This record gives sequence, structure tokens and C-alpha cells, in this order.
Amino acid sequence: MKRRDFMKTSVVGSVGILGSALPARSAEPPAKRPNMVFALADDWGWPHAGAYGDPVVKTPNFDRLAKEGVLFTNAYISSPSCTPCRNALLTGQYHWRLGPGANLWSTLDPSTPTYPLLLKKAGYHIGSWRKSWGPGRLTGWKDHPAGKPCKGFDAFLKDRPKDKPFCFFFGTSDPHRGYRKDSGAKSGMDLSKIKLFGCFPDSPEVRGDVADYYYEVQRWDRDVGKMIARLKEIGELENTIIVMSGDHGMPFPRCKGNLYDSGSRVPMAVRWGSGLVKPGRKVNDFVSFTDIGPTFLQAAGAPRPKVMTGKSMLSLLTNGKSGVTEPDKRGFALYGKERHCPGQEENKGGYPCRAIRVHGYLYIRNFKPDRWPAGTPNWRKAALPGAWLTDCDNGPTKTYIDVNKGKDAAHKRYWDLCFAKRPEEELYDCKKDPEQLTNVASEPAYAEIKKKLAAKLTENLKLTGDPRVTGGGDKFDEYPYLGGFCRHPDAGRKKKK
Repeated sequence: MKRRDFMKTSVVGSVGILGSALPARSAEPPAKRPNMVFALADDWGWPHAGAYGDPVVKTPNFDRLAKEGVLFTNAYISSPSCTPCRNALLTGQYHWRLGPGANLWSTLDPSTPTYPLLLKKAGYHIGSWRKSWGPGRLTGWKDHPAGKPCKGFDAFLKDRPKDKPFCFFFGTSDPHRGYRKDSGAKSGMDLSKIKLFGCFPDSPEVRGDVADYYYEVQRWDRDVGKMIARLKEIGELENTIIVMSGDHGMPFPRCKGNLYDSGSRVPMAVRWGSGLVKPGRKVNDFVSFTDIGPTFLQAAGAPRPKVMTGKSMLSLLTNGKSGVTEPDKRGFALYGKERHCPGQEENKGGYPCRAIRVHGYLYIRNFKPDRWPAGTPNWRKAALPGAWLTDCDNGPTKTYIDVNKGKDAAHKRYWDLCFAKRPEEELYDCKKDPEQLTNVASEPAYAEIKKKLAAKLTENLKLTGDPRVTGGGDKFDEYPYLGGFCRHPDAGRKKKK
């Protein structure tokens, strides 16, 4: 399928597959249309917030939004990689529909509609601050796809015409690496209470690294708190929909860039004082980043393009229910990954994979199982000189796992979980194995559920025009890559004579 073809694709899902598609135009807007703020952290993953029970990281402002709004427990991105995640968020489409925009350090076709620019047409004052779209290169855009970059929230409000509704992208680079070493410990965190993912060895280096990540999560949370206070000060808090989330998992092994919950599941809380029904709810329905744009557009009474595959979450905010509230419409999450960084040995391709997450199970299909899922560990053989496990950001945890892989069987397993090659199919029983560490795809007892989930994944990828199943998927490996990559610490050093 050509790039232009899957831009034109209109997806009308059936019940239990994609849910009923929204009409192209939503209901008439209320007398006073709500403002919208999307607050997005960079590399902040689930479940690192007080509202989810994390015993160490302090996120009082996220927790407040959850208490005064709705806490989502099953929010997933389209891709656990910055550029494609943000492309999907802004366009309301799965990243695999966006040509080169499915990759990191790429671009976005200027003919693609984005929700901020659609809201601008509908009469909204729009803008963004710090990291919104990208990284990559935008060409041919008259307006920035996330809204005109501003010098801060106050500057944005100052430029706002009187009484005009607004939509603001509140971005940050926190908690992306690099970190100030021992910043978490020095701030007073009790490192012994940190709950490590099961794919991490329990060592002082790893605990310290996670604490430094938490330190930046907390800084981000404070920024959002200042924004909330400003909204209250100007009398707009109760008429503003605030969505707070992160673009994918933490920048650690088997997290960012991976389809496990540690990489693709994100925190999300939504507050809408005057429009929310029964605040303080916890909702377990699956929601996608592709749903944000349709939600904002429906709340504003603005047209929603048919190319958007996401569906509005407005009913989840207004139905007053907790738990799983719309099982026929939101029974699963669909997501995947194309090229994060070109880190293979024989080519500059990525590690294409797709996943379907349902209540109780995660099924993953790896389209190129002969490739390294995080990039090659053999940096001297890399297609790009020095590239080393380049889908995983360099840091103390990555180094510790690699250096100690030969220490014993336990440390070898940590390395294998994070960096070893994976089979074509992965299946995880999330009730028995919530951290998805044991692949049961080859076990006879799971043959039937694997078959059903594989079929459901294929069906929905076809419905959404994914070239990996409709044809032409290898084109993703051929698009230009516009950024850098992680190198081995010894790359570039001269050998001693």
C-alpha cells in the first residue's frame, strides 16, 4: 500500500474490534467550550506515580488530577518511541499509517491533519511549550503540528485573545536521560523501597539509576503543579480538560522501545472539573494515545477527520462508572514499533513488531526475529560504526547488565530478557506473570488463546492499513534516519599497542 493510500484509508471498526467509529462531525459545542491542556513527559512510564502505588516517587500533582478526575490503568501508546508516538498522538492515527513518521528521528507529511490545527480552525487559541513533536525534521508545514512554540505557559496565556478557548501542549524533556548521578539519593529517597522490574538485577547501581529517574519525574510533576495553579488563578481550571501522561516507558533496558507493559503502558490521569461525572474514579478500559485527538475534538464540537483511527474517550469521562465500563468498545490495546535507531549488523533497519494487549494476556508478533530487538551487542560489526544496543539509552543500568552477563545464571537471564534475540511469537499470561517475563507461546495449554489473539491482531492491523500485513512493510527500513545513536563506550578509542 502506498503512502498516499493509507492516508486515505477510512477505518470503521465493528463492535469488539475497533468500536463504532465516531461521525465526522460531533455534537454542537456547549455554550462555553472547554480548554484543553495535554501535559506530556518524555520517557515517563507506568506505574511510576503515587496514584498507582509506587512507594518512592512523589507525584502529588498527578495524584491530584487522578483524585479530582479519572485515573486510567490501561493507557497505551501507539509506539514506544518518541517521534512515532507523538505523530500518532497529534494525528489520531496509528503510527504505521504515517509512512516515514512511523520511525524515530523522522518527519510528518504536512497534509496530515493534527488535532491542534483542527482546533485552531474551530476557533481555538493553540500553542506548545518545550518538547512536543519530534525529534526529527518538519518540512512544508505552515504551522507547527502541535501549535506555535511558546516561551512558556504564561507567554501563551498573554497572547490569548480575550475569552477565546485554548488548547496547549505542555511538554518537557524530563525524565529523559542524561541524569545527574545520585540526584535521587541526595534528595532523600529511600532506595531500599524502590520496586524494581523483574528484568533488572538488584544492585546499588540499578537502584541509584532508578532513583535518578524518579528525581526528574518529580521535577516534571512540580512543573504541572505550577500550570494547575495558574489555571486556577485565572479562573479557567474548572473549564479545562487536563490530560497528564508520558510518551512511553522509562529509558531503561526492556522498557522504552519495547512492547511489554514496562515499555508501552503509560500513566494517565484526566481532570475536567465542570464536565466530569463522579471524580475520583479508576477506569480499567483500554485507551490509546490515538484517542486523545478525537476526545478533544468531540469536546470542542469540532469535525473529526475520517482518517483518524482513534476514538473519543469522552464517554469514559462522563459515564460515571469505574472499572471496565465499555468492554465491547475497549477490550484491547493495539500498538507496535518500527525503526527506533538503526542498530543492526547487516542493514540499517529497525526491529518491526506489533502487539495486542487484552485483559489477562499480551501477544507480540516479531516480524524480523533474526534481528536484535535492541540493536546488536556486537558494536564492532554494526552497520553504523560503534552502534551498541542502540535502541536502549546508555546509562548505569544498561552498562551493569551488559558487564555482568557472565557473572552467573541469574545475570545471564537479565541480559537475555533485555537484549537477546526473540522468537517470532511471544505470549504472556499477565495474571500469572504480570511483568511478562515468561513466554508461553510454545506451551500447548496456551495454543488456543495464542491462535485467537494472533488472528485478532492480524485482523485489526489489516483494518488499520498496516503495511506489515497488507504489503510493503520493508519500506519503513528505507526511510531516512535524521538523528544519532548510542555508541559503545570503547567506540572510537584507539587500540593500545
